[in-house]
Amino acid sequence: MRSLWIGAAGFVGAIARYHVDGLVGRHSRSDFPWGVLVVNVSGCFVLGVLVTLFSRRFVVSEDLRLALTVGLLGAYTTFSTFAFQVLRLAEDGRAGVASVYVVVSVIAGVAAAWLGTSLARLA
Repeated sequence: MRSLWIGAAGFVGAIARYHVDGLVGRHSRSDFPWGVLVVNVSGCFVLGVLVTLFSRRFVVSEDLRLALTVGLLGAYTTFSTFAFQVLRLAEDGRAGVASVYVVVSVIAGVAAAWLGTSLARLA
């Protein structure tokens, strides 16, 4: 049942990402990807709010917590999870690990996108 809640919330998150990105993109007057930036930053903000409220203020079921964080925000943006993990590492006194995680994630992500693009162009 938990997977169904995560999937349903993920559906909503994916649709929200599509609409927010499109709305911001249509109102932007530059080639900069403002829509994706807004999605990623707003997802980070909402994840920070939810995780903090769920751990300090409100008791919610594990199903609801996972539906909102993994499902809704996971589909809205996976960048929010990455940013929150970096924050947690830094807050736990592991700034070096957080820095390595950021650098490796960005470099490996761009390299993987380049490799995938290059391989697909060969097909």
